[in-house]
Amino acid sequence: MEQAASDLRENRRRQQELAAKIKVLRQEEALLMNILNLAERFEPSADTTGTGALPARTRNGTTGETPHRATTADAEGKPRQPLLGDVLMDLLNAHGEPRLAKELRDELLEKHPERTPTPQVVRNTLESLVAKGRIQRHKQQRSVMYSPTEPEPEKTAPEKATSTT
Repeated sequence: MEQAASDLRENRRRQQELAAKIKVLRQEEALLMNILNLAERFEPSADTTGTGALPARTRNGTTGETPHRATTADAEGKPRQPLLGDVLMDLLNAHGEPRLAKELRDELLEKHPERTPTPQVVRNTLESLVAKGRIQRHKQQRSVMYSPTEPEPEKTAPEKATSTT
């Protein structure tokens, strides 16, 4: 009897863990669908001859006849969200000091509850911004912090005039 009760508790615990994993997988699926949507929207021209271009995928994973999924997303009536990188840049610019990825994700979840990226997605997006030169990475012992890059001071016209004479 005690063994059955223990097994039941363990079973319920594992069900909760799996439900949490399924939730994360669904979030990642939505993110990947958004990435595909963006990729299809910004591809040069669609290859209609069938010589190597992949057909657009619809939300349920089947191939559709529409050349651009952006029109499908617009037809659903959902407002477009800003890109995650732009939201993270806004959060970084709002603070004067370097921030941890965890702090940025927590603030993102607080200010944008409709967005629920995984910690890994936030870190990947931040690293992408580092690679593009939009933010800087700072390592302090085992922590990695991020801050916006400082804009280069633009040369004014009088400085150019004095440097040429």
